[in-house]
Amino acid sequence: MTGKRRSYDKEFKLSAIKMITEGGMSLMQVSSDLDVNENSLHKWKKDSLSYQQNAFPGKGNLKQEQEELRKKDREIARLTMERDILKKALGYFAKVKE
Repeated sequence: MTGKRRSYDKEFKLSAIKMITEGGMSLMQVSSDLDVNENSLHKWKKDSLSYQQNAFPGKGNLKQEQEELRKKDREIARLTMERDILKKALGYFAKVKE
């Protein structure tokens, strides 16, 4: 192995997990047959059970929970900016009124 990190698509990962869960093969056997690290297979299986259809979203795609958090962070930033603008406007109009 050249040390280059390999990536696997969602279908490959799901097939490997099925070999373990439905095919009755051991994790070590699947690891050897597919030339995939045992730790990777264990993580894939854990992610598949935890996230089900949302597991393995692919490069650049976020899991649903992460996407929701990102949207909420953007909303918080927008609301904070609006609040700061209103505070400045309030200060400005308070000075003008004096």
